Amino acid sequence: MNYSHRVIPHVVEIVGIPILIASSICIIRRARKTPQQLLRTDDDEVIRADSLQFDFATVRAATNNFSDANKLGQGGFGAVYKGQLPNGEEVAVKRLARDSGQGDLEFKNEVLLVAKLQHRNLVRLLGFCLEGHERLLIYEFVPNTSLDHFLFDRVKRAQLDWERRYKIIGGVARGILYLHEDSRLRIVHRDLKASNVLLDAEMIPKIADFGMARLVVRDETQGNTSRIVGTYGYMAPEYAMHGQFSVKSDVYSYGVLVLEIVSGQRNNCFRNGETVEDLISCAWKNWRQGTAMNIVDPTLRDGSRNEMMRCIHIGLLCVQENVGDRPTMATVILMLNSFSVTLPMPSQPAFFMHTNIESDMSSSLVSESYQSRSDELPLSQNEASITDPYPR
Repeated sequence: MNYSHRVIPHVVEIVGIPILIASSICIIRRARKTPQQLLRTDDDEVIRADSLQFDFATVRAATNNFSDANKLGQGGFGAVYKGQLPNGEEVAVKRLARDSGQGDLEFKNEVLLVAKLQHRNLVRLLGFCLEGHERLLIYEFVPNTSLDHFLFDRVKRAQLDWERRYKIIGGVARGILYLHEDSRLRIVHRDLKASNVLLDAEMIPKIADFGMARLVVRDETQGNTSRIVGTYGYMAPEYAMHGQFSVKSDVYSYGVLVLEIVSGQRNNCFRNGETVEDLISCAWKNWRQGTAMNIVDPTLRDGSRNEMMRCIHIGLLCVQENVGDRPTMATVILMLNSFSVTLPMPSQPAFFMHTNIESDMSSSLVSESYQSRSDELPLSQNEASITDPYPR
């Protein structure tokens, strides 16, 4: 693979004409607009606004005038409310803050990207609303809130047995693979974390929050940005330090998430006896010492130890410092599904962040509830597996 500097800095700059014609949108007052009102996307695909746009009065009524009783969470770019449409359908309404300096950008970004994305492991966008200063996104309602509410809670954690955790690991991988390879676009999420993985009634994971997502052209492998957004502890080192993002920066975030799911502890405050250290460092140290099972959540009394060890192995492969050493998400899914695939030995992960305070720099669909400047690093095209799966 080779790099190109022809990177699209913002999704909304892909086209040469405005994506959202605010004047024509704001004057229309019905819940579904006329067929003449259109949204034109980056690839000239026409999306009919009457299938996406909601009237503000309808959304306000659905959320009981955005009452605190309906509030699901508060993010950096606004609040999220539970609502019920006139037809009885439950929805989650993301109301962007009026004083958010980047609210318009995040709104347009999510509308353009998420409206096209259809996958069982992604949260589905039902529509949007633009009226005056109001910018709203209407999503399907996911009843079991977010993964972090279960994973990091001492009581609720018991509901996540190993079978469910393994399915969540696989489901998130399939959702990210869809973003990277199987959708019509190539999308880098840039903010994959436990609070952005929602769980439906059957505990099926759904990736949320595409406000920070970025589009890269199919034949390009990397983008650069001077605006670093995301959550420290989940961000790949090349992105956090140099603004370089690619599908492999999502792979890094996925690796951190896998280690959190296996351990049941946050990446930035892993408790090891009386000491507190970052999860990646602890996982690597135990891996090298042949005691990787020490990081497994002690509440996981049942379940396949081989699967747990394999997930730790995959997690460490994903968080390797060298971008080219990390597997693609297609390879990750192969590793998860086929134990006949021998995994390569991981190299030392990046240790660039040592803090017990999580700095969340992103917006989220439901915060806590749902919630270029450097030399380019080559991405390896060789995903071959060559060595023993576990250290001796």
